[in-house]
Amino acid sequence: MYKKLNVNENDYNTFIETHKNGDLLQLTDWAESKKLTGWYYKRIAIGNDEKIVGAATLQFKKIPKTKFTLCYISRGFVVDYTDEAAVKTLLSETIDVALKENSYVIKIDPDIPEDEKDTLKLLKSLGFRHHGFLDGMSKDAIQPRQTMVTDVSVDDKALLQSFDRNNRTRVRRALRMGTVVKRASREDLKTFHELMKITGERDGFLTRDITYFESMYDALHDNGHMELFLVELNPKNVKENIEKDILKVNKDIKKADKIADETKKQNQLDNLNNRLSKLNTQLEEIKEIKSTEVLSGALYAQCGEKSYYLYGASSNDYRDFLPNHHMQFHMMQYARAHGAKSYDFGGTSVSPPEDSEYFGLWQFKSQWGTEVSNKIGEFDYVLNRPLYHLLNAAVPLYQKSKMFLNKIRK
Repeated sequence: MYKKLNVNENDYNTFIETHKNGDLLQLTDWAESKKLTGWYYKRIAIGNDEKIVGAATLQFKKIPKTKFTLCYISRGFVVDYTDEAAVKTLLSETIDVALKENSYVIKIDPDIPEDEKDTLKLLKSLGFRHHGFLDGMSKDAIQPRQTMVTDVSVDDKALLQSFDRNNRTRVRRALRMGTVVKRASREDLKTFHELMKITGERDGFLTRDITYFESMYDALHDNGHMELFLVELNPKNVKENIEKDILKVNKDIKKADKIADETKKQNQLDNLNNRLSKLNTQLEEIKEIKSTEVLSGALYAQCGEKSYYLYGASSNDYRDFLPNHHMQFHMMQYARAHGAKSYDFGGTSVSPPEDSEYFGLWQFKSQWGTEVSNKIGEFDYVLNRPLYHLLNAAVPLYQKSKMFLNKIRK
């Protein structure tokens, strides 16, 4: 019914972008960006009468000191899983390519919801081993099974309203501060990388070399799949905005002073005077700045109707100006303007306890009107059982296999 097709790269990626199960990680642009870390790839398209009905970007990585490879189809297959014939054909073609590349296993983690029980049943019947419904930050999975996603198809008012109440206030304040979000160039990756180093030192994580970001940008940007955004503080513009806010707060203080209820009046005056004090402090800080400064940055990606917040970084200075809040809202607006309906903040551990290392991450991502995207999880199709058992089950080599899996996440 279906057969392997010979299609050009543009048609292939267009299919990925427009399919409901397509994902950034299935684009050949993404696979190109992974070459720097030792991956190479093959792509497969199937269909009939030259119409594509299924696709898979197969990424391969060599197992050190052997002839074998791991075959990984990140967020794939891209196919309608209710079309059993298409799934079977795509798997058959994948097995053929993977065997030629000496793969011991084919790993997939489709971008489909966990409640698609028929798909789970089908994949198991075809010989796939399901890893289960792991926590979103589990170290036993290559990609997070759970991510936090915001609906950006709505207008600005509805988008803001979807945010946590305190976060709405911060975003509105950030928009008034006078910072500017700009779409930056490849040359600005140097600035972004410096911010990444500052962020890494502040938050205690290792940062990648700038060549990693350059490789990603070079592979994805020209085809419209990646942008770099930077938030700038222009002292002249910010000073004008702060002065406007000071005038408004002073007017509000005069109004509050006329409130008859003494308790209500005092509460409002206390809040307004605190706000005024902060604004005056910020005004003094701004007077010390002689030129435009970059406060934060982010790498944004898009595949069709799905957009992604990949990496973010910020300076230690002028954090009261909330540059990251301005940046996030701006990128959501940009996503919608360019056809995206969803904005993915990436992996999360759902509702972790406060003493969890992931609590802060969950707290940050959950304030943006997000919902948890529970994906179906990771599957293995075993091609070499002895080697698979050696790398994934045998003791004491189990830990060595985990070290290897950690390496391939890079």
